[in-house]
Amino acid sequence: MNALTPFACSVHTHSTLCDGADTPETMAAAACAAGVQYFGFSGHSATPSPADAGTTLPADLTEYRKTVLALREAYAGRMEILLGIEQDSQTQEAVPEGLDYWIGSVHNLFDAESGKYYAVDWKEEFLAACCIEQFHGSFPALVNQYYTDVASMAVQKPTILGHIDLITKLNGDGALFDEEDRHYRGAALDALHAVDPDATLLEINTGAMCGGHRKSPYPAQFLLQEWKRMGGRVILTADAHSAKTVTYGYGMAAEAARAAGFSETTLLTAHGQLTCAL
Repeated sequence: MNALTPFACSVHTHSTLCDGADTPETMAAAACAAGVQYFGFSGHSATPSPADAGTTLPADLTEYRKTVLALREAYAGRMEILLGIEQDSQTQEAVPEGLDYWIGSVHNLFDAESGKYYAVDWKEEFLAACCIEQFHGSFPALVNQYYTDVASMAVQKPTILGHIDLITKLNGDGALFDEEDRHYRGAALDALHAVDPDATLLEINTGAMCGGHRKSPYPAQFLLQEWKRMGGRVILTADAHSAKTVTYGYGMAAEAARAAGFSETTLLTAHGQLTCAL
């Protein structure tokens, strides 16, 4: 295998098995052609949200495992393929056993009173409806609940904590809430402080950049800087939903990491974690 660089690892990916645009076979082929050495499948876990129907893995992962492990065998000696999952905070089943890694993420808020689920990263009008219907028009209350859910996911010690500040995806230039506000930052930092830096990697995720929703990766610099102070480690991810984006924006992700004081990134392999210089 080639010398290690941050581009050697891409483990936050989605295929047609959940909400991706390309088949697992196409995703793996594109990763191998791009020089990726450690490629992970992390399909979305099933949730009760009606909006997620048809865009997640089924609760029974038998076929998912079979597909990924067949690709692992097919690429043996050329590229390591890892079996993972992106576990949603609203998934009712426990994290499946026998995975190489798992990503813990919050995509939906649940209103126990109405029984409704609200996606925080899909459409602005859905987020606005969540604010009005669940939080009586208070975006600060919505943000607090989002980061409370992130903290609840973090204490489960996922291998990777997914896009910690996903709530900012649809916020544009502060159209919905002020990301500089001390209350917002306090809620985000409280969630970050729930993460165990010895157990969990914080991803620097470029997915929203690809879709034109952000000009920089998740998370914001103030969170990255605090994570560095906490002794945490980072991993670069593309949150790839198509074959052409398996390492999308890694250069900017590396720049963000260096700006926060990091000199290394972590790579996931089938045999453990490695580090390489940024």
